[in-house]
Amino acid sequence: MIITWQGHSCFKIQDKIGPDGVTVVTDPFGKNIGLKVPNFEADIITISHDHDDHNNAAALRGEPFLINCAGEYDFKDILIEGIDSYHDNDKGKERGGNIIYRFEVDDVSIVHLGDLGGPLDNVQLERLVGTDILLVPVGGKYTLDAKGAVEVISQIEPRIVIPMHYKTADLNMDIDTIDKFVKELGLKPTYEEKLKISKKDLPSEDMELVILSI
Repeated sequence: MIITWQGHSCFKIQDKIGPDGVTVVTDPFGKNIGLKVPNFEADIITISHDHDDHNNAAALRGEPFLINCAGEYDFKDILIEGIDSYHDNDKGKERGGNIIYRFEVDDVSIVHLGDLGGPLDNVQLERLVGTDILLVPVGGKYTLDAKGAVEVISQIEPRIVIPMHYKTADLNMDIDTIDKFVKELGLKPTYEEKLKISKKDLPSEDMELVILSI
């Protein structure tokens, strides 16, 4: 399995490379945030909430299966569960709802938190037991900040953490850079262009922090 970060909250998740592979894309963004808009073929697109920095499904090519609501899905042998949550820490009163997605790809469980705004409740946590790889927003202001992200990570206890939704060179949003989160989490990061991993490669003891380049 290969995970590639496209920037912001957008990832390309592939079970394998080639014509027989399945490509999942999370939260494709529009051109107004300053980043190069993803423009490639997708089989599945998930959208955590209907904001224009997360819902640009039209940018992707092909005839993708679009998921934008909570529920259970099985498409091309990729199992996906959407879990209702909130975009803020006041039960959606400020920014509305958010959908957390859990993907099962090659026996690896990947969770994309979308624009989660606060800690998880017990019902949500029960559905995230056994998460291997956690894609977590860390930039604050609109989502979890560094401290909030670390709190959610400690709730879920994944094997690998990949941060997202933070300030990068070309992103024109006023959110925090990655530095606060790295300091708050207290793990030495590994920097990768993309994460190629299988079930047997997952860390068995200590959690790992992987920072992907755009």
